[in-house]
Amino acid sequence: MPKAQETAVYTHGHHASVLRSHTWRTAANSAAYLLGALKPHMRVLDIGCGPGTITADLAELVPDGHVTGVDQAPGILEQARAEAAGRGLTNVDFATADVHALDFPDDTFCVVHAHQVLQHVSDPVQALREMKRVTRPGGFIAVRDADYAAMTWYPLLPGLDDWLEVYERVARANGGEPDAGRRLAAWAHAAGLTDVTASSSTWTYATPEERAWWSGLWAERTVASAFAGQAVAGGHATEADLAAVAESWREWGKHPDGWFAVLHGEILCRTEV
Repeated sequence: MPKAQETAVYTHGHHASVLRSHTWRTAANSAAYLLGALKPHMRVLDIGCGPGTITADLAELVPDGHVTGVDQAPGILEQARAEAAGRGLTNVDFATADVHALDFPDDTFCVVHAHQVLQHVSDPVQALREMKRVTRPGGFIAVRDADYAAMTWYPLLPGLDDWLEVYERVARANGGEPDAGRRLAAWAHAAGLTDVTASSSTWTYATPEERAWWSGLWAERTVASAFAGQAVAGGHATEADLAAVAESWREWGKHPDGWFAVLHGEILCRTEV
C-alpha cells in the first residue's frame, strides 16, 4: 500500500512577513500547556518546526535528551539549523518530513509536538495517527492550532471582516481547515487517542508596539505573501481587494484602542502504556 502523502498547499508560505511572526514564537508563548510534562531526558519530535525557535527552546528544556525538528519545506530548515547553532545546541537535528507518513520507527519519541500544523494538512486524523505511532507508550502528543473564526478584535473594521472571509476561503481551497483549534479534540478521538486533555490559550495584541507589529506583518502578508498570490489566482479576491484589506490592517494598528485576540485550541494526549 502506498504511503499517505500531503496534498494540501501551505497557505502562508515563507515570505519575510510570515517569518517575522514565526520567529517570534517561543516555547513559553506557544507551548506553555506542554512544558510541565517535559523531563530533562526526553526525546522530542517537533513537527512543522519552521525557523526553529520553538524547537531550540525545547532542546534547551531537555538538556539530557534530544529534539528532532521536521518540516515539509527543506529551505526553512537551514534557518532552523542556524537558530540552533547560534545557541550552541548539540542535542537537536533537523530533517524533512510529511506528517502523514513519518519516516521514524514505532515508539521512537517521548513527546511529539506540532504547533500550527494540523490546520494546514489534508488529513489531520491520519497525521495524529502517525504522531501516535511514533510516540512511546506513556508518552505525550501535544498539538496547538489557531481558530480563525474565533479570532476577535476592536474596533470592528469591515476590512478585517473581509480579511477573515478571504483567508478562510483560501485556506479551505488549499485543502486545510482554518478553524482547526475547535476540532483538535475530535480529531484526536477519531485517531484513536483516548487520554486527551483539551485546553485553550490566546495571543493578545493591544499595546502600541504589539499593534504596530501585528498589523504591519498582516498588511504585508495580505499583498505580498503566498496567501496573496493564492487569493488572486483562485479568484477569491482581486489585488485591489487585498490592497483595501491591507489598508484596514494599518488603520487598526494605528487606533489607540486597538485590540486583537488569537484563540488557540490545544490538546495534550497521553498514549497508552
